Amino acid sequence: MTIKTIGLDLAKSVFQAHGVDADGATMLVKKLHRKQMLPFFSKLSPCLIGVEACGTAHHWARTLSAMGHEVRLIPPSYVKAFVKRGKSDAIDAEAICEAVQRRTMQFVPVKTVVQQGILMTHRARSLLVRQRTQAANALRSHLAELGLVANPGVANLARLAEQALAGQNVLPSFARAALEIMLRQIVALGQEIAELDRQIAAWHAESEASRRLAAIPGLGVITATAVAATVTDPDQFRSGRQFAAWLGLTPQQKSTGGKTRLGGISKQGDRYLRRLLVVGATAVIRHTKDKPTPMAAWIRKLLEKKPFNSPLTKSQSPDSV
Repeated sequence: MTIKTIGLDLAKSVFQAHGVDADGATMLVKKLHRKQMLPFFSKLSPCLIGVEACGTAHHWARTLSAMGHEVRLIPPSYVKAFVKRGKSDAIDAEAICEAVQRRTMQFVPVKTVVQQGILMTHRARSLLVRQRTQAANALRSHLAELGLVANPGVANLARLAEQALAGQNVLPSFARAALEIMLRQIVALGQEIAELDRQIAAWHAESEASRRLAAIPGLGVITATAVAATVTDPDQFRSGRQFAAWLGLTPQQKSTGGKTRLGGISKQGDRYLRRLLVVGATAVIRHTKDKPTPMAAWIRKLLEKKPFNSPLTKSQSPDSV
């Protein structure tokens, strides 16, 4: 009998494979080191391989697909239901093998190297923005201790710091040295963020899907490129509501006995995309609600039902975790 389906549990160095034949009988329980992966699967006849959608999963999906195998990525939360008992690599691989054979299972589309590259740029930019915000908040607090206060904004803070450093007797020598280092760090982070913004804008100009998304109110270059790179196959969603549910923006349902109970948004999707979309929607509401347009009238009707920044709205925002 030949192996028809394999569940592959990924790791950094040691991988676990569980294979079954067409009847579901176990044919393979094997531990593979990283250097054994390519020789083993290159000699194996084409089969269905299930992998959890975790770190390095898209790389291995592309590599194994190039060898002729059919690779499907499964959300880890969907695999958990098939774990029988305990926790080990072998048990996880068996659960993946069982889950990938289900006809109703939902899979994650495999991303290309280009899509992963632009998402890496987004993640790096988000990290640098957080670091710049931390440095700016620390600099603002230090200056406030010396009686120097700036208006909101990194540019205003930088100007205040430069003015404080320009004076000869305003700051002690130790404070001056520390603030100069922090100011240089903020400036350097700003330059790196600007370089990543240029790379994202260049990819946006080449991507038709990203340019079409940017035409939607509230979606700029950053959000459009993030959505275009994350959603590899839009046809996997039957409607806009299904896409919203995938993002975690729809109410979480806890219904039983014919009684429907809806809670807050599930927050089970991509946190980065959800944050960008919420920020974009907030900007649209702020700048459009008072204009004499059909969309503004629709927004005003929504605000009558649920006021902007109401306690319920705040509890459902993606950053109120």
